[in-house]
Amino acid sequence: MFFSRNRKYPTDERLNSSKGFTLIELLVVMAILGLLVGFIGLNFFKHLGESKQKAATVQISMLGDALDAFRLSVGRYPTSDEGLEALYKDPGVKGWDGPYLRKDVPLDPWGRPYVYRCPGEHGDYDLESLGADGQEGGTGENADITSWQ
Repeated sequence: MFFSRNRKYPTDERLNSSKGFTLIELLVVMAILGLLVGFIGLNFFKHLGESKQKAATVQISMLGDALDAFRLSVGRYPTSDEGLEALYKDPGVKGWDGPYLRKDVPLDPWGRPYVYRCPGEHGDYDLESLGADGQEGGTGENADITSWQ
């Protein structure tokens, strides 16, 4: 092969002129993405808290049904000392025909045990989750979820 001296070959000049993003453009895109993630993240966590409250309400209702089945079999609700474990494990009482739950007693959506009292202050029994903060009272995600409301 024979090459002419006038013919241009890729040189450093052409390699340096390649097109790309500048640092400023990249920073602007990163800032916009950060704002979008921030707004979406806040909305997501707001709904996550609401979901946990709804899950606690459903679990309390499910536990209430199991407590009613226990009462039909035994003639009374489990005592506070027997607790919710009596729904899954035989507490040694006459008439127990359980288990009344398919699995062991679940924790509330925040990872804590449900509070069970029998006799209750608001009915035959009181069953509640203390919400995200784990303390009585509160508002929003920290509000208590109870069997009597």
